[in-house]
Amino acid sequence: MEALRSGDNRNKDSASEEKKEKAKKKKPKLLNKFDKTIKVEIDSAEKLRKKGKVDEAVRAFESLVNKYPQSPRARYGKAQCEDDLAEKMRSNEMLQRAISTYEEVTDLPNVPSDLVKLALRRRANRQQFLGRMRGSVVTLQKLVQLFPDDLSLRNELGVGFLLLGDNKSAKRVYEEVLQMAPNDGFAKVHYGFILKAENKIAESIPFLKEGLESGDPGTNDGRFYFHLGDAMQRAGDKEAYKWYEAGHKNGHFASVWQRSLYNVNGLKAQPWWTAKETGYTDLVKTLESNWKLIRDEGLAVMDKSKGLFVPEDENLREKGDWSQYTLWQQGRKNENSCKAAPRTCAMLEKFPESTGCRRGQIKYSVMHPGTHVWPHTGPTNCRLRMHLGLVIPQVGCNIRCANDTRTWEEGKVLIFDDSFEHEVWQDADSYRLIFIVDVWHPELSANQRRTLPAI
Repeated sequence: MEALRSGDNRNKDSASEEKKEKAKKKKPKLLNKFDKTIKVEIDSAEKLRKKGKVDEAVRAFESLVNKYPQSPRARYGKAQCEDDLAEKMRSNEMLQRAISTYEEVTDLPNVPSDLVKLALRRRANRQQFLGRMRGSVVTLQKLVQLFPDDLSLRNELGVGFLLLGDNKSAKRVYEEVLQMAPNDGFAKVHYGFILKAENKIAESIPFLKEGLESGDPGTNDGRFYFHLGDAMQRAGDKEAYKWYEAGHKNGHFASVWQRSLYNVNGLKAQPWWTAKETGYTDLVKTLESNWKLIRDEGLAVMDKSKGLFVPEDENLREKGDWSQYTLWQQGRKNENSCKAAPRTCAMLEKFPESTGCRRGQIKYSVMHPGTHVWPHTGPTNCRLRMHLGLVIPQVGCNIRCANDTRTWEEGKVLIFDDSFEHEVWQDADSYRLIFIVDVWHPELSANQRRTLPAI
């Protein structure tokens, strides 16, 4: 019976795929009865838009809207022109006009359903672009109400909730999709992604895996390969590296070991670096020659027992106690934190390659016995990470980056590229304290350092 059910499902899937293909080939109907009577005028204005004559096209469609205020197609053309013009002018104000005009289209009488769908979909997309996530979700909810059988709209609504940070609502949406279409790959990878974020590691794996195996549009995304491999590693499944390899072959990862997702192509890539290779020898010398000062200010903060060290909150620990005290984050100085470590902060001000690194941090890190940090990778290849040993037990503390395991020494700097997989063990009988200093990758240009967005 099970095999028969499976076969039935395959036949249904095949029929469903054929329907999808036909729907793709089917040209959307954008003209109502009235718009068909002014098709020549609409086509003339649209021709200008397609040729990139945006200003002329705007005037042409505005003229049509003034002449035929009840024409949905003319108003949609005006919205598209405003959208194009916003991109040309890099104007948020113009884009907001386009967003409003897209909605106006759907408020007119006798609007073809295909046009409603196109206008509202683009409106939601542009709202997201402007960072108006809540407005985008409202637009997508309207679309789902109007077209309840279009699962792609429900999937987009789920993404909208995720962008809003509302994982609970996103999860509910994807559960609905999977009830309606149990083999929807897009819903599966996103549902697995949410389960993984809830630390439901074992439950997330089949959804991520089956979603990726489906090959459905929107599933071939580095984040899903990243999280499937990570979940498998945590579950002790050796297939993890098979998926990392697949992610690499699909162009998402620089290599099986180096799996950061926010990268600049062409930067030198190796797990461990020497001070000379980085070119930041002055910074390294300064850290090493002043390590006791840095250590003492860190210990003073620890001794205050006021919760100034904050527990690691990125779900990187399998077990144990690991806390941090941050002085700089994303190139911004934490003035309050620096009040407790004034000499350390004053010393670092001389090194903009670190204090200005918007893709990194400067922080103290204390790890207590019995801690294990899962194998993981940092988000970007645009930084290198320096670890200055401050209080290091003689045995039991190790860090692996790629396939090379090392340990810390008091007063010495270790430098590695944390976009490569790394893992930490603290099996000593006392705490380990280090000072972490991120720096821009030395091959980044001055312009890239100025313009790369923060992470």
